[in-house]
Amino acid sequence: MIVDERITAYINSLDMGNTELLNQIEEEAKRDFVPVIRREMQSFLKTLLAVKQPRDILEVGTAVGFSTLLLCKYGHPEAHITTIEKYEKRIPIAKANFKRAGREKQITLLTGDASELLQKLSGSFDFVFMDAAKGQYIHFLPHVLRLLAPGGLLVSDNVLQEGDLIESRFAVERRNRTIHSRMREYLYELKHNSQLVTSVLPLGDGVTLSVKRITGLE
Repeated sequence: MIVDERITAYINSLDMGNTELLNQIEEEAKRDFVPVIRREMQSFLKTLLAVKQPRDILEVGTAVGFSTLLLCKYGHPEAHITTIEKYEKRIPIAKANFKRAGREKQITLLTGDASELLQKLSGSFDFVFMDAAKGQYIHFLPHVLRLLAPGGLLVSDNVLQEGDLIESRFAVERRNRTIHSRMREYLYELKHNSQLVTSVLPLGDGVTLSVKRITGLE
């Protein structure tokens, strides 16, 4: 935990929760050991969606579709979500969940490697939610920046690695060192990229909120 567990528990105790279907999908995911966004992250996303009211949303990392459906439910009623998932076992579950929610027309699910799919995507998105393989964030970023509209928001989840990111590379388990160095590179790039204004927040397992600058307003 990067935030005191009692503080997190108290904050989450104030939350009103989600719809019955979303709560059910969340419980099913936890039962099957599929990671879903934490309660405090859910609340943060809902607040951003209420403020921004995005119409075109890109999600990198669908899993079983819980966060996708949360974006649908609490975003603009006419929003369209393009979401990317590579893990084959989760794709049919996500599709089934989209059907359960009656949101198939609102969601485009792209299956395969995000690095390849992002290169092929065109258009413009005013909200991007990054929640996929953490070691790949830095490789996704150039494509995401191309697709992100001026004034658009980029939200990246799980960026502090349960606090390990502040440790020396050699204090981290060997199998996690590549992710550790790549995530540090990603955070540095977000904070130093001239196209972005970024805040790193100790929320959940760490989240970044980036805004793409509007040309001429710097």
